[in-house]
Amino acid sequence: MTVPVPAEAPVPVLELRAAALTYPGPPSVEALKPCDLRIERGEYVTVVGPSGSGKSTFLNIAGLLDTPTAGACLLDGHDTGSLKDAERTALRGRRIGFVFQSFHLLPHRSARENVELAMVYGGRMRRAERAAHAREALERVGLGHRVDALPTRLSGGERQRVAVARALVARPSLLLCDEPTGNLDTATAESVLRLLDELHGDGMTLVVITHDPAVAARARRTITIRDGVLSEQSERAA
Repeated sequence: MTVPVPAEAPVPVLELRAAALTYPGPPSVEALKPCDLRIERGEYVTVVGPSGSGKSTFLNIAGLLDTPTAGACLLDGHDTGSLKDAERTALRGRRIGFVFQSFHLLPHRSARENVELAMVYGGRMRRAERAAHAREALERVGLGHRVDALPTRLSGGERQRVAVARALVARPSLLLCDEPTGNLDTATAESVLRLLDELHGDGMTLVVITHDPAVAARARRTITIRDGVLSEQSERAA
């Protein structure tokens, strides 16, 4: 009789193992206390907590912008703590897309050029290829008709969609959004949130940091951070 070999558990996109970050003093500040977390491929997770709770520290660790002072942060199974700065930068550029409250677009570059910049730093793609990928990403977020527009000619919602396209163009494993609707009116914010819903429906792994309970409720899973403690995880029925 053949004994079936158990399938290996899938590797999570993001895993924190007793990860913590303490800023040196005096006095030292324990910005994020030791925490364990797994974010599986295709999940949509929101992170909530009051100002100063540790949300930004969590974002910096998850986004490979900071290294935990204790524990480990793994991205797609890679233990990032042992990487050199250049290696971390390269891994972050390939596998993580960022969307911020402030759109961080260059005002004198077109929408297409802003999206292309996300590919310039890789250094291996020709200009025509970058332009084609940028157009494809802009079409994906509903801005195929605005590829040549400057950010100053775009609405707030359109600018955020350009930022989303820029985050998506490298086909990352993880999309990290920090208050992505914070600068938008209610109707425009809803259009951006619908776009995130669509991306999740297409299989994108999303982590959205927000102070807005209505935004948090869109995800099936919510993590709460308070006083540096990742203390509550709630999961809603599908």
